[in-house]
Amino acid sequence: MQIHSDSFADNTPIPAEFAFGKPGDAGEPCVLSANRNPQLAWRGAPPATQSFALVCIDRDVPSRGDDVNQAGRSVPADLPRVDFAHWLMIDIPRTCTAIAAGSCSDGVTPHGKRDPHGPAGSRQGRNDYTGWFASDPAMAGDWLGYDGPCPPWNDSVLHRYRFRVYALDTARLDVAQMFGWPELQNALRGHVLSEAEIVGTYSLNPAVKQVRRQQE
Repeated sequence: MQIHSDSFADNTPIPAEFAFGKPGDAGEPCVLSANRNPQLAWRGAPPATQSFALVCIDRDVPSRGDDVNQAGRSVPADLPRVDFAHWLMIDIPRTCTAIAAGSCSDGVTPHGKRDPHGPAGSRQGRNDYTGWFASDPAMAGDWLGYDGPCPPWNDSVLHRYRFRVYALDTARLDVAQMFGWPELQNALRGHVLSEAEIVGTYSLNPAVKQVRRQQE
């Protein structure tokens, strides 16, 4: 299988319109962004494919929040990292091989999207903003569908967002309606016929962006 995006190339920066947060025009380290889902398309699925699952996972999230978004401090690069799910979509019909930009998410919805758009018959699970905003009365809720990058603005690490599509041998995965990334990983076992991945990068830390430009 192969997957590509018209919104960004593999291993290149994700444009801010597809992020949850971006640097502010007045120098703020982070303000809300357009939060649109990027365009994605895939091909080459096995003939036995019955459905697709699509995920976006950031595996560079700090395992501790002590320094996160704290002025005068930075999140060290050697801190162990954990997964953060930004998008979990399952039961995508086998006839669907593309998602248009902005078709599943367009803007930030406080407390999370209640009924996110997606291909007919598909289901979308909780992303990990559900836990991130759990203690914030203005934002707490079940965050369903796509909500884009917003890494700590003082993180020393360039975050990599892995958009992965799975071709499955079943039309419907056996998961509860309010599923998360751990439940989805369990449900995928034994059903994956093929998979493909494209990686986008994102940072809110100007120092990290400068290092990236020098490397390019």
